[in-house]
Amino acid sequence: MPHLLFRGIGPERLRPIAEPLAAQLAAICDCGTDNFTMDCFPTVAVYGGEGDRSFPFVEVAWFERGDDVRGRFAAAVTQQLSSLGLSGIEIGFRTFREDSYYIDGKPLG
Repeated sequence: MPHLLFRGIGPERLRPIAEPLAAQLAAICDCGTDNFTMDCFPTVAVYGGEGDRSFPFVEVAWFERGDDVRGRFAAAVTQQLSSLGLSGIEIGFRTFREDSYYIDGKPLG
């Protein structure tokens, strides 16, 4: 945790920045890089287009860490994706409660 879910960006584009991004985010979140997962979802825009590739969107699922950390996290993700020549990058945060998050059938909080 955090989990980053990428849409509209292929894995071949993300692989070169995955490790540096994890290191940067770990420093921001004050945790290890092994806490992060990053997954790519192939998407095709069906509304307003004819099979066009979707715009870059990153959904971050995490435990809330406050406005400052959230802002720095979003800036780091945007900076890394911009280095790939991407623009119009959108990031959304989905927050889990620790008492509603289970590992091996046991609640975390």
